[in-house]
Amino acid sequence: MAKLSVNLNAVAMLRNRRDVGWPSVTGIAKLVLDAGAAGITVHPRPDERHIRRSDVYDLSDLLVDGDWDAEFNIEGYPSEDFLRLVEDVKPHQVTFVPDDPSQATSDHGWDIDAHQSFLRDTISRMKEANLRVALFIDEDPTVPPDAWEVDADRVELYTGPYGATFGTPEGDRHLDRLAMTAKAAHAAGLEVNAGHDLTLENLPAFMARVKHVDECSIGHGITADALLMGFPEAVKRYNAVLG
Repeated sequence: MAKLSVNLNAVAMLRNRRDVGWPSVTGIAKLVLDAGAAGITVHPRPDERHIRRSDVYDLSDLLVDGDWDAEFNIEGYPSEDFLRLVEDVKPHQVTFVPDDPSQATSDHGWDIDAHQSFLRDTISRMKEANLRVALFIDEDPTVPPDAWEVDADRVELYTGPYGATFGTPEGDRHLDRLAMTAKAAHAAGLEVNAGHDLTLENLPAFMARVKHVDECSIGHGITADALLMGFPEAVKRYNAVLG
């Protein structure tokens, strides 16, 4: 069974449209955790256009003080400010993504070979803080051994191209490459996460084809579904597919 980590960036973006404090990011976190989500994911960006630094601390406190056996995953580009935030909060997992600060959302994985020294140093720094590290990667089975070489614990498969072409021959090709990449990661001794544009429509085929998936981080899709059915029901349906 793959675990569901709910990304709350879309909730925070809605909250930020008005200076009224709702919807509450921590309030929605409580809802999804009570409904059976295994974790919470956030991606704080420097301009705080969705998740704010204060949200990161509030969610960390919520998870520490709560009764859930849930994990906190913080993802982002490993700038000095980001690394200091992560070292201060000490989540269960940090996921490095190669985003430019101006990007609307993540849209590609690391070229690990080109950034080998930088990634090795930043991962070593996270290991000193006793944090599990995942690297966001493209659907390329040659990449997981590079992730292992820089001492990552996990890779997160970028599933955006699959989500965008689901139901077409191109989508099937993306799915095959994701399956090969997950297999290569498992063979290299890495655990496997996945995320981006996964929905109740395309997730079943993904789970049937791609083996060794430990965690799926889902935000936009589950938030869109929650507008129709509520977060507790959405979590229940995603967990049914994952498990």
